[in-house]
Amino acid sequence: MTAPRIAMVLGDPAGIGPELVARLLADPVVRAQANVLLIADEAQMLRGMAIAGLSFPYRTIDSLDDLVFSDDTPLFYPFRGDASRDFVYAQASANGGRYSLDTLQTGLRLTQQGTTDALLFGPLNKTSLHMAGMEHSDELHWFAELLDFDGPFCEFNVLDNLWTSRVTSHVALAQVPGLLSQERVVQAIQLIDTALKRSGLPQPRIGVCGLNPHNGDNGSFGREELDIIGPAVKSAQVLGIDADGPYPADTIFLKVQGDANAFDAVVTMYHDQGQIAIKLMGFSRGVTVQGGLPIPITTPAHGTAFDIAGQGKANVGAMRQAFEIACRMGLNRR
Repeated sequence: MTAPRIAMVLGDPAGIGPELVARLLADPVVRAQANVLLIADEAQMLRGMAIAGLSFPYRTIDSLDDLVFSDDTPLFYPFRGDASRDFVYAQASANGGRYSLDTLQTGLRLTQQGTTDALLFGPLNKTSLHMAGMEHSDELHWFAELLDFDGPFCEFNVLDNLWTSRVTSHVALAQVPGLLSQERVVQAIQLIDTALKRSGLPQPRIGVCGLNPHNGDNGSFGREELDIIGPAVKSAQVLGIDADGPYPADTIFLKVQGDANAFDAVVTMYHDQGQIAIKLMGFSRGVTVQGGLPIPITTPAHGTAFDIAGQGKANVGAMRQAFEIACRMGLNRR
């Protein structure tokens, strides 16, 4: 078997996830790339098809034991977890959050045990997840707990062939300088280097951002580049990683746009340093990879888009990119 096996879930049923899955799986080229197991509420799957005005073939199964992928027809496992009521479009709810968590947990378990090679999920709504009882700040930390994983992990954002990661994430900007250390910067570089290799790139080229405007101008307004980031880059090079920097954050993405061979990844120091650039460069194509975890997990980088849910306007570009990455990482994992 050479095709990757992808566990797929809709995400929050109140958003555009069902439509995105319908648009994705209606493409025969997509179906030929992988053996797909779709874990979903049947009514939501069919509603996604109706909204998209598209359909796809599937084979319904009643058990997740001894799965047999025989061709490019997706397997469909009807499942809604503990969700107890109908779902209302464009509305956050504990019911939608419960459905999201239960389907994710099922796909996660199958991928962890090797029944599937990677997990792809539609957009989630954090309000719904928290209403359903998720106590973590985001799904990445929830995944890590369910996987009993205590190693380093980080959310990666991907646009076409450019990956980004960050040393700090969901923290107040005032806390960022105090959270930087040579060890944490090296760790962030190592994480994205490993992930890129798992996606099929043998020797990734990684650019590293500075923290301060103009890289601190040789210490005139900030020494993080001189005392922390620069030495961390040198340490990563000693480990055999093709890393370079630090580069001023206001020009590194221009460097990437001007030279497709400049970098495969950019490591930033805080959340918006990379997020703003990536979203301006191609919001509808962005992908989130749950980096560092022991199994490949991907999703579109955009949200549930409640404002257009049910209107047949969803752009499948990011979902398609997330599928492609899940396929590559799933094959390399196997």
